[in-house]
Amino acid sequence: MSRSSHINLLVFIAPACLFGCIVVLIPACAERAPEPVASEPEPQAGPAPFADVTPTSGVTFTYRNGEEVGHLAIIESLGGGVALLDYDGDGLLDVFLPGGGDYDAKKVLGRPCKLYRNLGGFKFVDASEKVGLSAIDFQYSHGAAAFDFDRDGWPDLLVTGYNRLVLLHNEADGTGGRQFVDVTKKAGLTDAMWSTSAAWGDLDGDGYPELYVSHYGDWGFETNHPTDCTYDGSKRDVCPPRRFQPLVHTLYRNNRDGTFTDTRDTVKLRRDGRGIGAVLVDVDNDGRPDVYAANDTDDNFLYMNRGKPGELVLQEVGLLAGVARDDRGVANGSMGIAVADFDRSGRASLFVTNYENELPALYKNRTEKGQPRFTFDTQQSGIAVIGGNYVSWGTGFLDLDHRGWDDLLIVSGHAIRFPTKLDRRQKPTLLRNENGRFKPAVTRGWPYLSEPHNARGAAFGDLDNDGKVDVVVSHLNEPVVVLRNVADTTGRHWVGVRLLGEKGADIVGARVVIETAGGRQTRFAKGGGSYGSTSDPRLVFGLNTDTKINKATVYWPSGKVQEVTGLDPDAYWDVTEGQEKPKRVAGAR
Repeated sequence: MSRSSHINLLVFIAPACLFGCIVVLIPACAERAPEPVASEPEPQAGPAPFADVTPTSGVTFTYRNGEEVGHLAIIESLGGGVALLDYDGDGLLDVFLPGGGDYDAKKVLGRPCKLYRNLGGFKFVDASEKVGLSAIDFQYSHGAAAFDFDRDGWPDLLVTGYNRLVLLHNEADGTGGRQFVDVTKKAGLTDAMWSTSAAWGDLDGDGYPELYVSHYGDWGFETNHPTDCTYDGSKRDVCPPRRFQPLVHTLYRNNRDGTFTDTRDTVKLRRDGRGIGAVLVDVDNDGRPDVYAANDTDDNFLYMNRGKPGELVLQEVGLLAGVARDDRGVANGSMGIAVADFDRSGRASLFVTNYENELPALYKNRTEKGQPRFTFDTQQSGIAVIGGNYVSWGTGFLDLDHRGWDDLLIVSGHAIRFPTKLDRRQKPTLLRNENGRFKPAVTRGWPYLSEPHNARGAAFGDLDNDGKVDVVVSHLNEPVVVLRNVADTTGRHWVGVRLLGEKGADIVGARVVIETAGGRQTRFAKGGGSYGSTSDPRLVFGLNTDTKINKATVYWPSGKVQEVTGLDPDAYWDVTEGQEKPKRVAGAR
């Protein structure tokens, strides 16, 4: 009993103490026990913000990790991501899904990846064979990055996974449709390491995106497959990260001719991070994208872009900037990354999902005068209330109901097979942003959010072009889920912006600032994020009850600053670099 107890105890020791004492505790009569306090009513869940439309969507796919074979290999822990892209230019976001892998004895095999074409109205059709995916020899896959690497106006696909990359070029199929062609070797992507996530953005100012690839560890049946790990003292399980040596990440420079050059040595990338998540985004508002990488039990990396136009110069400052470790100075088991101006400071703060017994990390951006500085804001922001009770992966900020503040969704699932403290399947976490502070939503009875899952990747995007951000989640050996945003937005408004760089230049690193009567909001164009996933490239602003945008400004990676007029609410707009007037559009592309 604690010292704060109001009940004194009298202790009587019976004569039987000679043979084994019997201790009897009797409450003293000197103080009266307090009357029981009536418990407060349990918070009630409001209307669910998401509807699980998977059963009627046509998306019928499950990522498989091959665990039924019984190898208990660490590669089985990572799972797969989700990529949202409008591959055919019809204005609707389609869904690409890495398939995972299997084994033939101790040979690692890949499983097919799938592409679901969006027909509208949350109806999808499997277009994998039609676009040529059935002919692709995929590796044991994890992540998917959708970006236009050659500036031809069409999104391409990069698939990460075990010991090789797969780069798919989006091409005309000769019949008026589109197809994906494997150009990995032609592009010079000779990566032979275990890759997890990929991120992209123009780091040298030539308009073509570079490619950052996170690598994990030196696992392999022939090289390093320990079989002596247990967490309960008896049952064999997947071994922890520190049993594997980290692999250096890779930065591929875009040669502007459809090929890439490995520059990891010339830019002096660190060699000590078991990489899982990665994102390119401008964190110091200088117009150039920087690189942030989430590592598993190693320091997270922050590479600041210090090059002049035509140069590729990165400076790693993660520890100095305050984003390498948690508030205890401990490197966490970091997985997913989300980026947003959650407090309306005008700066891009970084959120990182972590392992059990570790708080998720919200690094609040306090950068000034080009010197990156962040503070660990998990407690101050209210996020710490969820505790270290999750092993979390995919994550993203989204303004659920157009109130003008970014909420936060986290999906989770344990990394080992037989956890001793937590369940393997875990519930998602939704945190509502109330003027810069977060409060966990009561999800009791809500579709998907009230149920445990073994989730990994999550991608965020408006699948039906109604201005609300929907979510697609991938799981381990459990069907992919499509969540439609059905939050009540009555009386509230929004505006969506798609940025188009001059002559197709990459726009990662750009930011858009809008001003209304309700204040100023900032959104950032980024490449990568979540875990192994690609989200909608459009920037959606919730306007609350405001019906007029007083000012809109785009800060382009080229250094140009562009004032945009004529943005009416409740619509998507194409904003092209150098063109004053935006174009109202109905769809994503």
